[in-house]
Amino acid sequence: MQRQITHRPEVIFLDAVGTLFGVRGSVGEVYSDVARRHGVAVSPALLDQAFAHSFQAVGAPAFPEIDVSELQAKEFSWWMTIATHTFKQVGAFHQFSDFGEFFAELYDHFATAKPWFVYPDVQPALQRWQQLGIPLGILSNFDSRLYAVLQALDLAHYFTSITISTEVGAAKPDAHIFAIALQKHHCDPASAWHIGDSYKEDFQAAKAAGLQSIWLNRQSA
Repeated sequence: MQRQITHRPEVIFLDAVGTLFGVRGSVGEVYSDVARRHGVAVSPALLDQAFAHSFQAVGAPAFPEIDVSELQAKEFSWWMTIATHTFKQVGAFHQFSDFGEFFAELYDHFATAKPWFVYPDVQPALQRWQQLGIPLGILSNFDSRLYAVLQALDLAHYFTSITISTEVGAAKPDAHIFAIALQKHHCDPASAWHIGDSYKEDFQAAKAAGLQSIWLNRQSA
């Protein structure tokens, strides 16, 4: 992840999932493991396919004009819609005696370190940038569980700002989420970097917003 610094950025923003850390195995494997504890056996491969379709169909994880007191319930409901559609697609939804109980366990599971792993190049890069005195921020289409995940993975102490789509009401590739993150650092777009694994939502979106954009193509790593 490290890049030779020729023009020192005022801040470096990084995406979270797929950039700093990834899912152990796959989402389908995690869903399958937790479902098995509730007496439901489903192929991880089928769940992966169904999850990808459901995730794309539900729309961006951003809730404009929502009251902050309702945010966590809205996040929970957004993800429950995805999980419900996923298991309905594979014909397993009605096999659960209590899908709500299953989903509550699944949702909480993703707020822990257990389903995640930190990419090996992350800690050295973050440490180097921190030693250089460059402020670091997270800019992610995630939800408020990200705070717990960062703490659990021992990454939280590197970052001076965290900008999450569900909290700000805008999701990448919307330029507004980049503007909000930049405001936190009183920084012009051209003086900031953004690093992420999505070509569209990170590289192209950050470039369009005026930031120095870096695509971290982990698929070819």
